[in-house]
Amino acid sequence: MNTSDAPAQTNHRGPMIDVVGVTQHYGVRPVLRDISLQIDRGELIAILGPNGMGKTTLLGVMAGALSPQKGHVEIDGLRRRGSVEEELAIRQRVAYVPDHPWMPVHSTGREYVLAIGRLYDVDDEELMQHTERLLDLFELHEEGNWSIESYSNGQKHKIALCAALATQAPILLLDEAFSGGLDPAGILALKRLLQHLTHERGGTVVISTPIPELVEEVADRILILRDGQKVAFDTLDALREQTGCDGSLAEVLQRLVHPQTLDHLERYFEERAQ
Repeated sequence: MNTSDAPAQTNHRGPMIDVVGVTQHYGVRPVLRDISLQIDRGELIAILGPNGMGKTTLLGVMAGALSPQKGHVEIDGLRRRGSVEEELAIRQRVAYVPDHPWMPVHSTGREYVLAIGRLYDVDDEELMQHTERLLDLFELHEEGNWSIESYSNGQKHKIALCAALATQAPILLLDEAFSGGLDPAGILALKRLLQHLTHERGGTVVISTPIPELVEEVADRILILRDGQKVAFDTLDALREQTGCDGSLAEVLQRLVHPQTLDHLERYFEERAQ
């Protein structure tokens, strides 16, 4: 990860991301219901919950890809979709990787990473050096010269992550960050990079995943969604205290989202022992 430049700073002293009363519907089905939360600089936030509970939609609203029916999002004091000037300023500070990003399949991976970095006005010499380090880190140095259409799903996911990191944007929004065929080496590299970006450089990262084990060791706070509603938003220790569970994040999540599953398991083993 490039450490020569600090993230862009403003004079705004409030939260880096402020989600205010966001409600989002697809047709008549509510996907997000009056979601409000604040995310500070230097935080790595994980959004957890079963599939279909609103994680991707919430990230899309934060990223400006979706406009909510109610509520709004502010990024570093600027209102998302508030004005053309505000939106352009926000887009220079936010890098968003959706679950299935579009990529120019006839370009090489290296060309794609460089093109995305140039959109964010990163110095060209610095960008090229940083790109090489990212490709080395994600074990794509040789593959960086291949066309994207020849990549596996995991390689495409790595290149999309490299492009987001190459922007040096102070805010990263990553949907299903550890999925998409990412191998163990890629997962380890991404975890360390995100921790460095937030804890050492003061950046802000929001990631979504349905798999709690992947974020337990890196998340500063955890947002848990169920049926489009905010069930909890706190540190792992606070969530353990809230649920009375001293176990893993997966067990805490089960108590908050599917408490009946643990009851069913306990009953199953009791009956089997009889």
